Amino acid sequence: MERPAWAPRSIDVSVPSVSRIYDYYLGGSHNFEVDREAARKAMEFLPGLPKISQANRAFMRRAVRFAVGEGISQFLDIGSGIPTFGNVHEVAQGARPGAHVVYVDHDPVAVAHSQAVLAGNDDADVVAADLRKPREILDSAPVRRLIDLNRPVALLLVAILHFVEDADDPYGAVAELRDALAPGSLLVLTHASYEGVPLPPERAGGAVDVYHDIRNPLIMRSREEIARFFEGYDMVEPGLVPMPHWRPDTAPEDEDPYAFSGFAGVGRTA
Repeated sequence: MERPAWAPRSIDVSVPSVSRIYDYYLGGSHNFEVDREAARKAMEFLPGLPKISQANRAFMRRAVRFAVGEGISQFLDIGSGIPTFGNVHEVAQGARPGAHVVYVDHDPVAVAHSQAVLAGNDDADVVAADLRKPREILDSAPVRRLIDLNRPVALLLVAILHFVEDADDPYGAVAELRDALAPGSLLVLTHASYEGVPLPPERAGGAVDVYHDIRNPLIMRSREEIARFFEGYDMVEPGLVPMPHWRPDTAPEDEDPYAFSGFAGVGRTA
């Protein structure tokens, strides 16, 4: 299989990756045929996957602008994926020049591409680390250099927690990160759910099976289970809602029905 120039040598290009599949849904070019194949297979069951991905990105941008409006100038984006247009650093630094941004991902392509995109940007950096090991993230050199944990931080967990199985204690990881944050920090979160998907769960379940087959289980949680991630936070209005309903820029009724799949919310530490 052809290895593109941008692909780090250490990568097995025959194994699909969640972040490269997501890049494909968003119309990016940093994905391999094996990723496109898995994406197309998942889309046979859930044709709205690109729309869901776009709704995630649009919510993320609105939430970053909201955080800047609340006076926050530091952003920690875990599970950041492959940088596509309108990334956290572009939105945050566009609204507030000098804002500090640290991306975290465990996909080598996401990390390598982030490094290339951030070259020359002294206020942004990337860490190769895993959400399941919060200490490694918090102790990393880029976080120590750019994030002052004694001041409010916006912690972004966008479209990542549904790839962490209960056995890996996602609630514990989120709580550990919360406990490291200063009062007034924000948790910006989205999560997949069968609730809101305009298809019967057994049909959408076919897409979930595709992720299972590529050894990246997709965990669909209920609204109640997703709300538990916000323990210790006060919810910002309008609470935990389908993505298009969170402080929309445009009329939610104009959105594609698939955009309402799953939930989004922002919480503030007291």
